Amino acid sequence: MKSLVVERLGKIKSAGTIAGQIAGRMIFPPTCLGCRRIVAAGGTMCVSCWGDIHFLDEPWCAVSGVPFAFDMGAGAISPAVMASPPAYDRARAAVAYEGAARRLAQSLKYQDRTDLAPWLAGWMVRAGRDILDRADLIVPVPLHRQRFFTRRFNQSAELARAIASKTGRPLAADAVIRVKKTRQQVGLKAKERQDNVRAAFRVPEGSKALISGKHVCIVDDVYTTGATVSALAGCLRRAGAAEISVLTFARVLPGDFRRSGDFRHARPEPI
Repeated sequence: MKSLVVERLGKIKSAGTIAGQIAGRMIFPPTCLGCRRIVAAGGTMCVSCWGDIHFLDEPWCAVSGVPFAFDMGAGAISPAVMASPPAYDRARAAVAYEGAARRLAQSLKYQDRTDLAPWLAGWMVRAGRDILDRADLIVPVPLHRQRFFTRRFNQSAELARAIASKTGRPLAADAVIRVKKTRQQVGLKAKERQDNVRAAFRVPEGSKALISGKHVCIVDDVYTTGATVSALAGCLRRAGAAEISVLTFARVLPGDFRRSGDFRHARPEPI
């Protein structure tokens, strides 16, 4: 008799839960991560936005992570990298910075959509698996304290926190500080960006032992010219980092800040 009562109570509870979910969906229907259209389930994208995202995948330059138009062989390095080696050892990005991916990145950064961070981080983990498997520390690009107080959060730190949670890699959010209040990088040319972030970062004395001899993975939202992550990589190198990688959600591909070429790569399963 007791088991029958428990079973019926369980069914009533289950029915109540389902009814609550249905009511919740009617009041707050799930919307697309990219455009806010109503979709079948939360944390997904509509067909239009999903088809508008260009995932970056191999074959790519072993250092920059920029896709090749055709397979150049394992470990191939692009002519651009050979001509001007970056301050870091390798970089990876999940998607090209255009279309729906641009909207996602801008929503996270400018519209307080911190709820997007875990979803974007999932794509970043997939793209940067070769980096994250060997990384000792995850370090987000820091904000200057005045900008942090204005924006109330650091989008790079939100992504880094989600990546650390998904991979179990240690997060060192305060290992580097931003000591120079730089201008917004948006709208600046490549040389202006480099000048803007020169001497912008510093590793506190208390963090040097944490960084020395380690493989540090820098996390940022968007890689445009690489000026910011290069300045941060140089700072980490001077602090004794043995290896430095960069992982971003999106990357502006070569071609006058616009995506060039037609890269057809396998897509991960829809989120």
